[in-house]
Amino acid sequence: MRLRLNALIGGTLMALVVGTAVTSAFWTPQNPLRIAMRARLNAPSAAHWLGTDEVGRDVVSRLMAGAGTSCLVAALTVLAAVVLGSLIGLVAGFARGWVDRVLMLVNDALLAFPGILLALGLLAVMGPSQWGIVTALGLAYTPTVARIVRGAVLSIREREFVEASRSIGNSDAYTMWRHVLPGTVSPLIVLATSLFGWAILAESALSFLGLGVPPPAPTWGNMLSAARPYLETAVWLSLAPGACIALTLLGVNLLGDALRDHLDPRSSPQ
Repeated sequence: MRLRLNALIGGTLMALVVGTAVTSAFWTPQNPLRIAMRARLNAPSAAHWLGTDEVGRDVVSRLMAGAGTSCLVAALTVLAAVVLGSLIGLVAGFARGWVDRVLMLVNDALLAFPGILLALGLLAVMGPSQWGIVTALGLAYTPTVARIVRGAVLSIREREFVEASRSIGNSDAYTMWRHVLPGTVSPLIVLATSLFGWAILAESALSFLGLGVPPPAPTWGNMLSAARPYLETAVWLSLAPGACIALTLLGVNLLGDALRDHLDPRSSPQ
């Protein structure tokens, strides 16, 4: 019952977010970048469902465009972290010996830094941009993926089918790709779901600090940052993007819990 409820609520919320992100690439109620100073700070109305911002831009349109930006950044970040982290974890766990020790030494050194702090340092060097934030967050989350994959590989490499693959003359590269890597898919799916939520939150935080996607491109983080001077006079400017971030994270967490319980029944409550 808990699994079905988590999957239903989490899946519905994520479908709405992703659907909104895809729709925003083709249609928004109004141009999210169009400035209309005469309509600045208008309260929610039939013309502007969630009001307008400090320069008269439609908040709903900017939220939709921001969903597209956040989902794209999060998806590319997760892809980069999973690909690079899986490669490092696969090689380290399968090769063992000095290769494992060197790779994990570097990996643990990066893992010692909080992900957001590492991303802040990298963005301070690269400068704020969409590709900069993808690179920074992808590198920041790679050590976590590498650790999870290495742990799974250490267990899989000792099984009989891996020994059988070696005994018939298959190369280590083929054995890793064909027999070991598929065994890491289940934990990777659960981790990737969590990483998606972490990436959205980190992107919003970095944009709020001015190190994310630069204005006028809308993101939920820079919308929150721009709303700070108007918390008392135009509260809708902060409530709308804040609610979007909160609901997205709720959906990701519920969906991640459901996937974890489905893929690993031992972790579900008795």
